[in-house]
Amino acid sequence: MDIQICKHYGELSAKAAELVGEQIKQKTDSVLGLATGGTPEGMYAALVDQYKNKQLSFREIKTFNLDEYIGLPADHPLSYRVYMDEHLFNNVDISEKNVHLPDGNATDLAAECDRYEERLRHAGGIDLQVLGLGHNGHIGFNEPGTAFESSTHIVDLDEKTREANARYFEKKSAVPRQAITMGIQTILSARKVLVLVSGTDKAEAVRDMIYREMTTSFPATVLQKHPAVTVIADEEAATHLQQEEQTPN
Repeated sequence: MDIQICKHYGELSAKAAELVGEQIKQKTDSVLGLATGGTPEGMYAALVDQYKNKQLSFREIKTFNLDEYIGLPADHPLSYRVYMDEHLFNNVDISEKNVHLPDGNATDLAAECDRYEERLRHAGGIDLQVLGLGHNGHIGFNEPGTAFESSTHIVDLDEKTREANARYFEKKSAVPRQAITMGIQTILSARKVLVLVSGTDKAEAVRDMIYREMTTSFPATVLQKHPAVTVIADEEAATHLQQEEQTPN
C-alpha cells in the first residue's frame, strides 16, 4: 500500500482529485468506481473545479457507484443517485448513458445485482475505484463477515452503519435496512484502488486496515493483497499509523 498522509481534509481532497484527474488525463475513457458519503465530497468539488477550469473532461468517462439503498427511489433526496447528481454529475460534461448505479427499487433485486455485474464486465472493468472506510472495516456496504469472493449483492446494513448514516436522515428509523453493494471481489478486480479516510474517529480503522491480519471480520484488510492501493488519510485519521514501527504491506 502507498500511504499518503495529508495535514488536513482540504489537502486530502485536493490530493485525491489530483490522482483521479491524472487517471482521466491518462485514459480519457476511464471507468471510475465512485463512493458517496462525507469524505469524498471535497474531492468531487475539486474535480468540478478542474472541469470548470478546462483541465478535465468527463465526456468519455464511465462511472459505476459502489452501492445504493434498497427502497429509496432514485429521485429521493437521500438516494446516492441524487448525491452524485449534486456533487458531480450535474456539474460536469459526463454523459447520462455512462452513469451507472444499482437500482434499489428493482422488482427483482437479485437479477439487478447480476445485471450490474454484467454492465461492469461489458465496460471492461474498473480502472480506478474510490473507497471510503467504515468504522467496522466495511468497504462499500460489505459488512463484517462478507465473503472475500462476493460479487454485487444485497446486504443487511449493520446497526453501526445505520447509526453512522442516521445523521443524514430525520431519525435513525428512517435509515434503510438494506442496500445493493458491489462485492469485495468486484472491488478487488479494479486495476487501482484509492481509499480516502478523514478524522480521529477513523484512526483505529485505518490502523486495522493496514496492519491487522486479513480477516472477513474486518473487510478492509483484504486490500492488503491488492497490488495497487493508495490510502490518503489526514493527520487525524493517521494518528495510530505514526505510532507503528512496522512497514505497511
